[in-house]
Amino acid sequence: MNHEPKDKILSICADYGNQPDTLIEILHDVQVELGFLSTEALIQIADALNISRADIHGVVSFYDDFRREPTQGPTVKICRAEACQAVGGEDLAKHAKETAHTNIHDVYCLGNCALGPAVLIGDDLYGRVTPERLDALLKTKAAP
Repeated sequence: MNHEPKDKILSICADYGNQPDTLIEILHDVQVELGFLSTEALIQIADALNISRADIHGVVSFYDDFRREPTQGPTVKICRAEACQAVGGEDLAKHAKETAHTNIHDVYCLGNCALGPAVLIGDDLYGRVTPERLDALLKTKAAP
């Protein structure tokens, strides 16, 4: 690991007072900064907070939002709640998992029930998403 990510990780930890009870917030901020949580980053966080790597591993492996590897494209979250299922969410999820070359996650609710099926791509929420629209959105998000 070069010094720039290490310095950034230590700075993020310091922003939270190197307090172990802020681990989740620190992990989120480091992931935003680096794109994923590398082994080296987790070691740096453990050292800064004076906690074990096992403690950090337990948190990272428990929550689906944490990534240990770089992503191939944007993270896609597909709502699997009843309102979205009733208007094509199951077919959309099946299509996404079969065709999309990115990180697909099922989530219970995105809070966009009136416009289901709902999809969150990165930080952008979309409603009334069909398989065809999902493909078009992913092409747009992947464009340089």
